[in-house]
Amino acid sequence: MLKIGEFSTLTQISIKTLRHYDELGLLKPMLVDTETGYRFYSVSQLPRLHRILALRDLGFPLNRIAEAIDKGVTADALRGMLMLRRIEQEGLVQEEGERLARLNARLRLIELEGLMTNEVVLKDLPPQWIASVRENIPAYRMIGALFGKLYGVLGPLGLEGLGVALFHDKEFKDQDIDAEVGVYLKSAVPAHEPLTVYQLPEATVASVIHNGAFNRIGEAYEALLRWIETNGYRPAGPAREIFLHLSQPVSRDDESNVIEIQVPVEKN
Repeated sequence: MLKIGEFSTLTQISIKTLRHYDELGLLKPMLVDTETGYRFYSVSQLPRLHRILALRDLGFPLNRIAEAIDKGVTADALRGMLMLRRIEQEGLVQEEGERLARLNARLRLIELEGLMTNEVVLKDLPPQWIASVRENIPAYRMIGALFGKLYGVLGPLGLEGLGVALFHDKEFKDQDIDAEVGVYLKSAVPAHEPLTVYQLPEATVASVIHNGAFNRIGEAYEALLRWIETNGYRPAGPAREIFLHLSQPVSRDDESNVIEIQVPVEKN
């Protein structure tokens, strides 16, 4: 058997916590020396300790953990509960990471107020053939998955070209986004579902190059917004994001990404 300090060190659980579990009846020492009061623990108590810690991390209140363990929580049941909690926590981590990225991007926009350096140009584009897939996606970050579906269809056809994304919603949406991803083609080719081949109409676009991470792309859109309003134009079609260079593997945080944003415009 091990003294409480030794058991604490090997299990990485503080003595204070072990004493608290003792007081609650969660994990009693295997032996208490009647003369010295020293607590002794055994390796045989590890399965119970593991269950206590797992249930605690799952959010069970301490006063319910003993009851749950005494009723016989199996390893399979705990594994299932822990996997569900892991999925929930991974989702929260992703959400918080995206929130932090948005905050940093917004702070940068505030710092750049009046100092925008993105150069916007006006272009007349001819009609353009495109092979694309269009779906509603849960969030903008899922655009990569839609590209994966597109390339899965294009692969057997041997098609490749400049990647482009179009966003068809008439307002910004946090979810259920009407997105289209495709590649530009030199001419029409046969297509089958879910692939669509058609010709984008000729358009006059306000265009800007964004050099940097996807989570800073708001800087380029703000430059476009300022230019469009200042020059007496208004948007006249879905924005196009053309991926001139992408980091490999693709990362939303990579500063080497290069995207051209084109917004069809017409005079007010």
